[in-house]
Amino acid sequence: MVTAISAVTLATHDMRRAVAFYCALGLEMLYGGEGATFTSFRIGSGYLNLIAQPPERRWSWWGRVIFYDPDVDGLHRRLVAAGYRPSTEPRDAEWGERFFHITDPDGHELSFAWPLSDSRRRTGPEAL
Repeated sequence: MVTAISAVTLATHDMRRAVAFYCALGLEMLYGGEGATFTSFRIGSGYLNLIAQPPERRWSWWGRVIFYDPDVDGLHRRLVAAGYRPSTEPRDAEWGERFFHITDPDGHELSFAWPLSDSRRRTGPEAL
């Protein structure tokens, strides 16, 4: 049985720009950096990696990575203040999480969410 995701690796055409974005999210960089071809950030007990790809390498929509952050609204405010434009405002979802979406500089869709307390849920788990 699979028990966890160890790491997600995302491609980038511009490591400097990608590193700046993930640092603005508040991730702890463990390896690499702006001039590297591979950079690794810690996220809880897992990792988010960036790998540099040549300009001719293209990708299309592949899905979305969803991260938990206990301060969804604060993270959204910090990103907007840093000049980034999330695609949604934070909102409470019917499945019991507060979330927002943002696309990183290389087109990877990210979502930041946190479970709502029982008093804020619009529906119970039986409705999921």
